[in-house]
Amino acid sequence: MRSEYNRLMDQSVRRSLLFLLLSLTVSTAAFGQATTNKPAPAAADAGRATTLAESGHCQEAMPLLKRAIRQTTDHDLKKRIGLDGLHCAMARDAYESLDFLAVLTRDFPHDPDVLYAATHAFSDLSMKTSQDLAQNAPFSFQVHELNAEALEIQGKWEEAAAEYRKILDINPMLPGVHARLGRAYLSKPQLSPDDVEKAKKAFEEELEIDPQNAGAEYVLGQLAADSNDSSSSIQHFTRATKLDSNFAEAFLGLGTSLNSAKRFADAISPLETYEKMAPDSPTGHYQLAVAYSGAGRKADANREAGLQRQASEALEAVKRKAATALEKQTSTETQPAEQK
Repeated sequence: MRSEYNRLMDQSVRRSLLFLLLSLTVSTAAFGQATTNKPAPAAADAGRATTLAESGHCQEAMPLLKRAIRQTTDHDLKKRIGLDGLHCAMARDAYESLDFLAVLTRDFPHDPDVLYAATHAFSDLSMKTSQDLAQNAPFSFQVHELNAEALEIQGKWEEAAAEYRKILDINPMLPGVHARLGRAYLSKPQLSPDDVEKAKKAFEEELEIDPQNAGAEYVLGQLAADSNDSSSSIQHFTRATKLDSNFAEAFLGLGTSLNSAKRFADAISPLETYEKMAPDSPTGHYQLAVAYSGAGRKADANREAGLQRQASEALEAVKRKAATALEKQTSTETQPAEQK
């Protein structure tokens, strides 16, 4: 009885294995046939996609464009597909443009057509995202932050400061906001002593929240230097350079403050560091010349004075060239059409 059972099981197993092998054979054959019969991406498909897009049929074109831009190897055709896809995406759903922007900015990083189209696309994406934020989280601090940034761009510093204060009402411990509030105070075209005092307080409060904020230390150093408080400015600039060893302006501020305090020998190191970061800065060469001279290094001081003159002359030449180009452009734009 046991052997019969084993024989039947063996037959059943063999039949199952045979069925499985036949199934795999048929499936493999079918897959091979499907692979063989599947048409390769053709230029005609890409051409159809661009034709549809350029005739205003973006709904039908979009799936073809998305596929074609990944498959085509023709450089000019890829650019055309990308720009058509970008145009259709911005007309349909701005977020669909991201796939096309990724390819275009990667493969055509210096193309003016691509850069122009990308500028508008990113601008529209920014606008749409900010609208989504306002719609989905109208009472969030992020909405106030966007409003403040927009007001800063318009030069409406008092209104921007009011938005930053609203953020602090929501979350007084949010990093970065006190610093932005201080920046708004200091950006006014006509600064009052009260504005300066409020800005100083804002940056000090920023450091209480974020002691690693080198920018806040730098601004406090500059405010101290402006009020001829060399001791405080040196302390703040020193901390800024320790927090960020690549903060060139902090090294310049430190060296300048040390020069003001007649600590010429101490000023040399930070000013040499700044000069390495900004070798074309006339101010850096001038301050280093002052430090060398005060430390008794006359030859080094003369060398830096010469470099300061060269840097100043080069800077003036660039300014004159830019002014001449601007004057020519303005003159061309204001000419009557018949004279152009």
